[in-house]
Amino acid sequence: MKIVSIGEVLWDVLPSTKHLGGAPFNFAWHAHNLGHHVFFVSAVGNDQYGSRVLERMKASGLSTRFVRQTADYPTGTVTVSMDSIGLPQYTIHRPAAYDFPALSRADFDALLNPAPDWIYFGTLQQMSVPPHNLTMKLLAAAPAARRFYDVNLRAASYTPELVRTLARHAHVLKLNEQEVPVLKEIGGIQAGSREQFCRNCLSIFQLNAICVTLGPEGCALLMDNEYLESPGFPVQVADTIGAGDAFSAALVHAVNACWSAAQIADFANRVGAVVASRPGGTPHWTVTEAMAL
Repeated sequence: MKIVSIGEVLWDVLPSTKHLGGAPFNFAWHAHNLGHHVFFVSAVGNDQYGSRVLERMKASGLSTRFVRQTADYPTGTVTVSMDSIGLPQYTIHRPAAYDFPALSRADFDALLNPAPDWIYFGTLQQMSVPPHNLTMKLLAAAPAARRFYDVNLRAASYTPELVRTLARHAHVLKLNEQEVPVLKEIGGIQAGSREQFCRNCLSIFQLNAICVTLGPEGCALLMDNEYLESPGFPVQVADTIGAGDAFSAALVHAVNACWSAAQIADFANRVGAVVASRPGGTPHWTVTEAMAL
């Protein structure tokens, strides 16, 4: 299938190493790894970090056509530290190049012909006006495309109105367990259980499906009026960077293939677990390895 992913590409700077990342970029990489035609829309600086992004994309077979290179802003970076239970904490440095993507008319037409099957977007980049306007224009020009919104909230990098707007434009929404209370408040969602939250959220935002990731416990999925909680897979965690983005790519892959809800959740859990067992947001992995868990 043809997937357009619009969002940030950046470098996760950890105490002892650097990893290429950004949720929309990670998603694009993992969807490409699953065999799909992925077109990533973003921007990098005219600097060493930006050159390395483009080199890595070319080496992996991802098109760099829609990644603008600008001298006005640096390639995005995020300082990452790990908390006491191994979850990443992020310090985001902005403005960054990814806040200012731009497409020529020919590039915009190329994204639409043939029409994309899916359009992926998150929250972080959408705080900037240029990419938000570009995303809305793209959604309007591709009405048949299904929309995947990864909520992926970062401190001081969202507003309630922005999240509500993006959720209303989505068909499939994914968030993690820590984001549930925030979305409850943002959406005015009353719920005494995880299932009721999913059902009320789906109704309020007129979604086709909603998925809540539960870390090592797996995920909860509501689609086609079927709610289930699918257990995770025990792995030796290297870090959790990119695991949720790989999960998202596997979710889109499986939903598009019209698998059952149980098969979709199981496959996404497997892929997320494999990526969590390896360092960085875009490690190499195979479907065979995921299915062997």
